[in-house]
Amino acid sequence: MQIGTPLSPNATRVMLLGSGELGKEVIIALQRLGVEVIAVDRYENAPGHQVAHRAYTIDMTNDQALRELVAKEKPHLIVPEIEALNTSTLADIESAGIATVIPTVKAVQLTMNREGIRRLAAEELKLPTSPYAFARSEAELHAAIEAGIGYPCFIKPTMSSSGKGQSRITQASEVKTAWEYAGKGGRVNQGVVIVEGQIDFDYEITLLTVRAKNAKGDIKTYFCEPIGHVQKSGDYVESWQPQAMTAGALTESKRIAKAVTDSLGGLGLFGVELFIKGDKVWFSEVSPRPHDTGMVTMCSQRFSEFDLHARAILGLPVDVSLRETGASAVIYGQHETKSLAFEGVEAALAVPNSDIRLFGKPESFTKRRMGVALATGANTCEARSRAQLAASLVKPKIA
Repeated sequence: MQIGTPLSPNATRVMLLGSGELGKEVIIALQRLGVEVIAVDRYENAPGHQVAHRAYTIDMTNDQALRELVAKEKPHLIVPEIEALNTSTLADIESAGIATVIPTVKAVQLTMNREGIRRLAAEELKLPTSPYAFARSEAELHAAIEAGIGYPCFIKPTMSSSGKGQSRITQASEVKTAWEYAGKGGRVNQGVVIVEGQIDFDYEITLLTVRAKNAKGDIKTYFCEPIGHVQKSGDYVESWQPQAMTAGALTESKRIAKAVTDSLGGLGLFGVELFIKGDKVWFSEVSPRPHDTGMVTMCSQRFSEFDLHARAILGLPVDVSLRETGASAVIYGQHETKSLAFEGVEAALAVPNSDIRLFGKPESFTKRRMGVALATGANTCEARSRAQLAASLVKPKIA
């Protein structure tokens, strides 16, 4: 692997499509390895825009806009970081030999849409999942629930993130509201939702799974220690690493994660979400990129999930070893404003073994993730307590 010099004719160029807080950290990791990075997002001054070599604001679902930008910048690698993309355009770009899509075009197309990845996991790979159905109308949604999904159940857009558009309903009278909310809350309203039956599980994890080349150049699969997390309304609010598991559950989790990521192929880090009960494991979702719950790795691992993703996509060896027990806790905006300031950072950083990441998002919403607190401890309980305390001490204010 040869890496050029940024801003020179021989630069190794990587274009990120989506440049939020996760993309920002990937950009920094790539730049540490001497890569020239182009950040693209749908709004100006996104977190990744603020650190990249060059930044652009375009509609990434627009075929012409995407083609013109790729033709202008000539990236070697294109790294999708969000769901709202024109994946057909990306497929054309790769088939023409213009750039390589990370991890693969197949992975991007399937994982950007819950229907594609669920059918792959359950119907093609025969992996255990919750009962599910897809509905293209409110009437179909009613019928699917009555035909066997039952209540309670979850209604989700097929294309969304961070819990947007998701509902948990317990009776037929809530179907109409859930259908409408899913249509409004998705990244792109495709007129179809997934309805999932509720399964009885003890906890859920993210198993960060890395497909990377070893020193000999062979592609191998590596697993980080499992990450436990708490979600509210489909959005992560807290995570910790490692999550205690039985040996059987961990073995089955790795089997499922490897089956999914082997099928998707390519190089890079995948966030595989799983439900666990005893030794039983159910596949939930997979992201072909760093995962929000994986922000804990910025304090817990020798190399964060962002470092691992950068190394893997460049064809470099990785090290997934855990350094110490860690935890993360979300800092919300709490206000609707384009002028947010933070007080109490000094108090948060006085919490033992703590750290803070403020993302620099240009606009705040009440429940928008604006930062994260990180902390380590002698055990999971201590790390979580410290992260929660540090997050609570940061006070967002309208400036």
